[in-house]
Amino acid sequence: MTSPNSLSHSITVELAVPAAQAFAFMCDLTALGRWALGSLDTQASDIPGVVTGRSMFDGGTAWIHLDADAARGLVDYHVGSRERREPRISARIVAGPVTDRPTGHCLLTLTAWRTAGMDDARWHRLCACHEVEALLIQSHVQTPPRTP
Repeated sequence: MTSPNSLSHSITVELAVPAAQAFAFMCDLTALGRWALGSLDTQASDIPGVVTGRSMFDGGTAWIHLDADAARGLVDYHVGSRERREPRISARIVAGPVTDRPTGHCLLTLTAWRTAGMDDARWHRLCACHEVEALLIQSHVQTPPRTP
């Protein structure tokens, strides 16, 4: 269980794909709607570069845009309302050879930061979701799309 006193949470998984492929997947806001449990079924909004997604918990709408830095393998997800989004979640992709893994592999770390007003139950849920989301990402990037 996550400590109620923790201010951040990180989970790392190994992906059996090259870092560039993992980075492209993490930058795909449409793909985000297949793995982010707090923003399922992402749809383009009327704001360029911003999507909306539906929370599987309460049906609420999250507004998301991202900042990405391919050279550093960083993706910051700015999450919030239509009017205000903050960089609350980050993904970092590290190429396999950096950690003595094969070239065709990489590590993905998801990090979330707890807001001051987030109660323990909501924080625990967010941390549990990130554990599952890392496994969903792993599955999506390593499994070829099915053809109908």
